[in-house]
Amino acid sequence: MVFDDVFLHLGDFGRYQKRIYFLLCLPGIPVALHKLVNVFLHANPHHRCLLPFEYANTTYTLPPQLLNMSYPWDDSNNEWSSCERLDANFSTDYFSQGVPENHSIGCNSWVYDKSTYKSSAVTEFNLVCNNAWLKATADAIFMLGDLLGSIIFGDLSDRFGRKPIFFFSLVLQVVAGLLASLAQEYVSFMITRMIIGATTAGVFLVAYVIAMEMVGPSKRLLAGVLIQLFFTLGYLLTGLFAYFIRDWRLLQCAVSVPGLVFLCYWWFIPESARWLITKGRSEEARKVLLKAADENKVIIPKGLLDDVVKQTYKNEETQAITQRSTSLVDLVRYPNLRKKSNTVFFIWFVNSCTYYGLSWNTSNLGGNDFVNFILAGLVEFPAYVLLMLTLNRWGRKLTQCGSMILGGVALLLTLTVPQDMLWLTITFVMIGKMAITASFATIYIFSAELFPTVLRNVGIGASSTFARVGGMSAPYINLLSHTWQPLPQLTFGALTFMAGLLALILPETMNKTLPDTVEEGERFGKKEKQVKPASSDTT
Repeated sequence: MVFDDVFLHLGDFGRYQKRIYFLLCLPGIPVALHKLVNVFLHANPHHRCLLPFEYANTTYTLPPQLLNMSYPWDDSNNEWSSCERLDANFSTDYFSQGVPENHSIGCNSWVYDKSTYKSSAVTEFNLVCNNAWLKATADAIFMLGDLLGSIIFGDLSDRFGRKPIFFFSLVLQVVAGLLASLAQEYVSFMITRMIIGATTAGVFLVAYVIAMEMVGPSKRLLAGVLIQLFFTLGYLLTGLFAYFIRDWRLLQCAVSVPGLVFLCYWWFIPESARWLITKGRSEEARKVLLKAADENKVIIPKGLLDDVVKQTYKNEETQAITQRSTSLVDLVRYPNLRKKSNTVFFIWFVNSCTYYGLSWNTSNLGGNDFVNFILAGLVEFPAYVLLMLTLNRWGRKLTQCGSMILGGVALLLTLTVPQDMLWLTITFVMIGKMAITASFATIYIFSAELFPTVLRNVGIGASSTFARVGGMSAPYINLLSHTWQPLPQLTFGALTFMAGLLALILPETMNKTLPDTVEEGERFGKKEKQVKPASSDTT
């Protein structure tokens, strides 16, 4: 990469890059707010059927005798049914006799427990019982928006520049967020949430690209991990916002407004010099680099940028020719590439599915919803610290396999925990969450090194698509808790453990010469057959 020659003089991570990098990390906070706030927007409090003689504004609590006479017992959840009531003629004689009918009917309306949540989209739109799939669908549609956004905004940022698309996404995110808080029916709420999902890609991914294009080669691994910590900070702030704001409309509004702060970035964040050069806007790139050099107190040779521009044009032409001769099909055309690519795609799918599945399922663990959610965020910090300590010491393969197998085993162990030891179940789930966080960050680096240069962009793009499909699957897996509460954790655990074992077939990439062509990619990691030399007679 010829542009990297600039960093030999500018410095890999000088004062200018650190300042811009820090500013570009901050938008990860509102992105996390939007991605994770649906845990509380879609909070599913305890509920019961509204009885025929009750008013709509009645309280949730009923005397034990009336519960016994009005609702069937749900053996699977070990509680009174929240979706059915006993079919009876609710009259004074009926209650005085105390004899309920022996069959049940489904509810048409519900009474919700408002002791924890004043309101949520679930309670307002009655997304419970037979309508619970609509709640899962809303989460899936949000991730569909994320998928579409990564495709659309990624392409637009390559065409029109990183900076204008970043700000367009930011404005659209705030507007869609405020409109979501005003939605009066569920379809419009889902549509606005899908738009928000799309803008999270436009804001975070574009900011990530600008930041990484300004960091030199020796610091990119560190910079790529550190930016994730700001997403985790947003994770924790989501729990704090939700704790103090128990009304879903106010909460949606509260997580949208902070995006306005970043509009002032227009005067502080430059366009990517690397992108400017590829588009032939060398004078603008020169101004950006000279400003960076001035703040870093270094000097860039006058002729260097001209050489970079000329060589970049040559590389662009070569790359265009190469891209016309290669495609996504090449990843599955050859046996070794196909094996590695399919394994990487499955790992991306499982990482996203498990990460968001565990993040969105904290309220089903039992105990305090807010404590569980914040704990799930806090465990990400040691995950990233562990990653920075091990990734260049133990290698990509061992880190990837080890973290996924550890996470899978921890989640599967929740099946062995007695029902009265809730703290141990939560501990195992948090170990699983920490492990999948480390695994998710590792696969970004691991897959980028596994794909050959000519297929790297298309390979990462395909992997990202599988990740979004995994995120779309997560809410439906969480629905399994209605059948049996531990089932989501067991499903995520089995998938993660399986993916960890499959990762064993991938070759190590640390300190290896990485493949550039399709042929090198096919040979990379393949065990060569050794031919024994012919023995000679020495007698």
